[in-house]
Amino acid sequence: MTAVLRFLAEQWRIIRADRLGMIGALIVGFALLVALLAPYIAPHDPWTSLRAADGRMAVLRPPSWEYLLGTTSLARDILSQMIWATRTTVAIGLVSGLISILIGANIGLIAGYYGGRIDEVLMRLTDIVYGMPFLPFVIVLIALFGRSISFVVLAIVVIVWRTSARVIRAQTLSLRERQFVTAARARGAGDLRIIYLHIMPNVLPLLLLYTAFNIAWAIITEASASFLGFGDPDLVTWGGILFDLWTSGRIRTAWWWFAPPALAIVVFVAALVFISRAYETVANPRLQER
Repeated sequence: MTAVLRFLAEQWRIIRADRLGMIGALIVGFALLVALLAPYIAPHDPWTSLRAADGRMAVLRPPSWEYLLGTTSLARDILSQMIWATRTTVAIGLVSGLISILIGANIGLIAGYYGGRIDEVLMRLTDIVYGMPFLPFVIVLIALFGRSISFVVLAIVVIVWRTSARVIRAQTLSLRERQFVTAARARGAGDLRIIYLHIMPNVLPLLLLYTAFNIAWAIITEASASFLGFGDPDLVTWGGILFDLWTSGRIRTAWWWFAPPALAIVVFVAALVFISRAYETVANPRLQER
């Protein structure tokens, strides 16, 4: 428990040392809070068509005290949809980003440490994934296997891990020749112990840097797929809200319907980039001199 608290304190120190990283952490923290409290703070059911105080259906109402972010063409409350969409989008981003960094980190560590034929096979696999067009592949996979959230996550994970694997492999190639690795081998440490207890802590800033990048890419990909109509129809997401707007034909007139999800995507992804910038300074000490 003490080690976990010490680790969290160190991450907080890294982020706090960078002003933009601190801003990004606050934005992400706020989004996580909204996601956790969504059932309690959403004023309405996101799927329910509402009636205004005058008794008429609240169709395409602009922002007001009654509906803070306005309503859709189906008289649904946009604020409630945004709150629930935050829960869904953040969950997809976190799960996809964490699984992809787990895959990329292990492939990079194993390829860089062992080298030889293992490195050749894993890096050729990475090259094959690099050859796949990003969004088209995700759309095809979702179209083939279904628009459920599990296949959306799977489609994102299959692609997103590739960059982190290459970068961590390059770092591992350098670290495996260091004296502390040689000393660990001399003391009889096994390969897995060297990889995960000696090398991995030294690539941790890179891991956290690409974790933030992977989550950002996952959110952008999910929003893009949902906007094109390939998201889970049973869930509310930021991209799904934009898709509903597009299909309604009101994208040029209902600005209050367009602005919240578009701004949410931009701000949340920017926050993740700010956090990654803080870790980039740690991973690349030369940036600290600027």
